[in-house]
Amino acid sequence: MALIDYQVARKRMVDGQIANRGITSPRVLRAFLDVPRQDFVPENQRVHAHQDNPLPIGLGQTISQPYIAAYMTDLLQLSGTERVLEIGTGSGYQAAILGFLAAEVHTIERHPSLAEKADRLLHNLGYENVRVHQGDGTRGLAKFAPYQAILVTAAAPEVPTPLLGQLGEGGRLVMPVGNRSGQMLLLYRRVGDEFHREDLAPVAFVPLIGEHGWTEE
Repeated sequence: MALIDYQVARKRMVDGQIANRGITSPRVLRAFLDVPRQDFVPENQRVHAHQDNPLPIGLGQTISQPYIAAYMTDLLQLSGTERVLEIGTGSGYQAAILGFLAAEVHTIERHPSLAEKADRLLHNLGYENVRVHQGDGTRGLAKFAPYQAILVTAAAPEVPTPLLGQLGEGGRLVMPVGNRSGQMLLLYRRVGDEFHREDLAPVAFVPLIGEHGWTEE
């Protein structure tokens, strides 16, 4: 089997799946070119790492389709100065993207084995501004609040109240909300004590399990 040139594969992914669908931010495109996506999928999935679909990473979790990850990232409008909270670390890929684009990233994963693996990988790849926390992401992480951006990579029936409370003035929160079979991607913007909601696109994410999300079946 021929060796895969991952740099070429990432360029093809960014051009064909992300830029071609309207993501124009040079910083976001550079992040997706720079972060080695193949390192964040199981070894037996690496040949599929840059395909236009989500991939399983174990424990019923997935790494999101490249375009959806880019679209959600783009909605946060990160300039490089922000403290960001991510809910649902998974393999750590999205956290790495956020680490490339923001000053400080805190990411929460409820599965200890995934949290430990992601933490180790992110450290080995040099993302020193990303901290992985194991716990219930629906509670947020009040210790480091407020956050200028919050990204939730799993779906709940509604936005957890603690996350809205931890969003800073002018901050943006992006999250899929709906039922277990399908959701709407939402953008919330905080202006004072008000939250302005925008419904963006139908999506399908794994369920967000926790006190302010779904219960385990």
